[in-house]
Amino acid sequence: MPEPIENFYAVIPAGGIGSRLWPLSRADAPKFLHDLTGSGQTLLRDTWDRLEPLAGADRIAVVTGRAHRAAVEKELPGIPDRNVFLESEPRESAAAIGLAAAVLSRREPDVIIGSFAADHVIRGLRTFEFAVQQAVAVAREGYICTIGIQPAEPSVGFGYIRKGGELEADGAPEAAFVERFVEKPDLETAKGYFADRSYLWNAGMFISRADVLLGEIAENDPHLYAGLIDLAEAWDDRDARGPVVDRVWPTLTKIAIDYVVAEPAAAKGRLAVIPGHFDWDDVGDFASLAKLNSHGRKNDLAILGENARVLSDASSGIVVSQTNRVISLIGVQDIVVVDTPDALLVTTSENAQRVKGVVDALKLNGRGDVL
Repeated sequence: MPEPIENFYAVIPAGGIGSRLWPLSRADAPKFLHDLTGSGQTLLRDTWDRLEPLAGADRIAVVTGRAHRAAVEKELPGIPDRNVFLESEPRESAAAIGLAAAVLSRREPDVIIGSFAADHVIRGLRTFEFAVQQAVAVAREGYICTIGIQPAEPSVGFGYIRKGGELEADGAPEAAFVERFVEKPDLETAKGYFADRSYLWNAGMFISRADVLLGEIAENDPHLYAGLIDLAEAWDDRDARGPVVDRVWPTLTKIAIDYVVAEPAAAKGRLAVIPGHFDWDDVGDFASLAKLNSHGRKNDLAILGENARVLSDASSGIVVSQTNRVISLIGVQDIVVVDTPDALLVTTSENAQRVKGVVDALKLNGRGDVL
């Protein structure tokens, strides 16, 4: 087991509901609070266990919604109270990660932070640890660093990072500059990226000195930066924090960190990337969940649910059951069935990305009771 990295703090943004995994993932039970891999524990706990050797148990912070505080603390009984940062409402990743950076920088001016989503699946811990160690070494040189995943296939479900020239940094033999970010491509474009080994999947991991990351926010969104500083100044004063959060948090710019930090930094030559040679998935929809739990065997049927009762004949895909109903599948391929006490989803792996549209429609029709 590696020694914790000096001056390093791991930050776990635990927000969002994972709407493409509805009705399994809900506002009151989001994706990161589920066991989606059969490991016997939630994705959040798996994330903590990956990061603890790198940072130490007292140097991991979680940024989550007020409504999830009890569930997060139940999953992570070792987390210090001062390391639970509560959002009054979702404001996207720039606000969440920026809040952690501002508070931790105030507590420890030289701190290096790394942000790692609470709901990703990673296998190959030694290579993951080596990638993080390299990224921290790059961050010590004053760069913002991301970890990109070497693609295993021409995926249309992920954004991509194009590597540029080599970046020389002690302790980071694989470091390179980021040339540009690319949004999710169509299949033909993805095939080209897969053949061109300079393209990596964007896994949304960012490692930086906190003050450097805040400086990038200040340049690109001064209003967001000013709000984060206001919050940080009051954060460790229990009496002052609540009123400041209620006043400032709803006014913060709602934007992803990719747009306010990563892409501008890349354009200015301030963003580096380390290739990650480990298995990674953001479990973004039921197609990826099926693949994850069938170990990539397309003709298998993956079954999730402690008391699932499934009869299958010549069928493939995934069944997620939270009821005691018997579910019978006969001669259907790439099927997705999600059975919960108050909602049933039936689709196919090909259409799994469209589940978010169902969630949006339910919101428009005032059916918040099933979200």
